[in-house]
Amino acid sequence: MVEALGYFGALLIGLVLGLTGGGGSILTVPILVYIMGLNPITATAYSLFIVGTTSAFGTFQNLKIGVVDIKTGLQFAIPSLIAVFLTRKFLVPDIPEVVFEKGGIILTRSTLLMILFGIVMFAASISMLKKKSFQVPDKNPNLILTVIKIALVGVLIGLIGAGGGFLIIPALVFMAKLPMRKAIGTSLLIIAINSLIGFTGDIGNIEIDWIFLLSFSGVAIIGIFLGLYLSKYLNEGQLKKGFGWFVLVMALFILTKELFFRL
Repeated sequence: MVEALGYFGALLIGLVLGLTGGGGSILTVPILVYIMGLNPITATAYSLFIVGTTSAFGTFQNLKIGVVDIKTGLQFAIPSLIAVFLTRKFLVPDIPEVVFEKGGIILTRSTLLMILFGIVMFAASISMLKKKSFQVPDKNPNLILTVIKIALVGVLIGLIGAGGGFLIIPALVFMAKLPMRKAIGTSLLIIAINSLIGFTGDIGNIEIDWIFLLSFSGVAIIGIFLGLYLSKYLNEGQLKKGFGWFVLVMALFILTKELFFRL
């Protein structure tokens, strides 16, 4: 029963990615940790593969309808994918098992990552719930500052194992000046590259259950095809708002559990 619920979650991940171009990946780690029982280090690594493969299939579909700016996508992907890979290969393994210990309070590496994930989920939910006009600024953004911001997004993606669509889409609108629909399509390309390259940084650091990983990813891929089909008929704004409230509840659950029922 629990396993079936986890695979239903995989379908939901792909469904939301297909419908909105981002957001679904934020569910992957909580599903893997709280439903499938994986430790957060393994879950964030698996999440990168699941999100990467699912987004890749979504990108191929979006390429067919011309809503992917490949040149811009690659320009944004390069600094972030380097940051994701280095974060997974060197930074995450070097985080000590016990990060903080004082007065009987112990903060482990796994708990720290889940707290960080909860904070990012909270920020993502607020981003989804806010009414945004996305007015493009007249002046050109500073190139060096833009690269630094994109690299920092890559570090965050590497730490929490999520695609970062809620960060990438605004960046494509403001910095690359893409229209919203093309920004959503291009974000899946960047998420796919970042996530799959980032996952290679975990190979050799953790033991990978390929049968589970491929089957879970397969269900998520079915979900993204379903989401891309349904996106023609559903109101994206209402869907994002409803999903935003769901992510907010999940964020509060994770933070409450990790802060008050584990430490």
